[in-house]
Amino acid sequence: MDNKTILKDAENIRLIVFDVDGVLTDGKLILGENGNEYKSFYVRDGQGLVMLMKTECDVAVITARSSNIVAERMASLGIKHIHQGEQNKGEALVKLIDKLGITFSEVAYVGDDVIDLPAMNKVALPIAVADAHPEVKKLAKFITKNNGGQGAVREICELIMTAQNNFENQIKTYLSS
Repeated sequence: MDNKTILKDAENIRLIVFDVDGVLTDGKLILGENGNEYKSFYVRDGQGLVMLMKTECDVAVITARSSNIVAERMASLGIKHIHQGEQNKGEALVKLIDKLGITFSEVAYVGDDVIDLPAMNKVALPIAVADAHPEVKKLAKFITKNNGGQGAVREICELIMTAQNNFENQIKTYLSS
């Protein structure tokens, strides 16, 4: 799909939903001897999310795994819609949209693996990270240049802010500080 069409689709997005492992992280799970789980989040992705949430666009995460690390990171970014332990992401997305009183035409979903397909199949703007599973890429209207956990989220945030004419204003807030 060409850039003009993607920007047009992104104009109406009021909610963007992200998978966690493989999208907000590089998908690697590091398990310590004591059973602790470690994940790596890209700081620039976090800054993109913070900037995006200052606009009219809301952010949520839906993930199949449950982790205190995810809860802590999302809370530190100010993300309020955190859905963990969701094996049926399509169903979780329907509940979230109903709760927020919006329509699927106002939603983007970012995924990397086949478990994300049911949610991606419902939204106006399905997005895949560069290193996503081929079936996920096949369904996506937009595929990032960057891999999950390595700038893909920032790329998506800037795309939506650009489409909604908010990116320059966000940059100006940092220039005037």
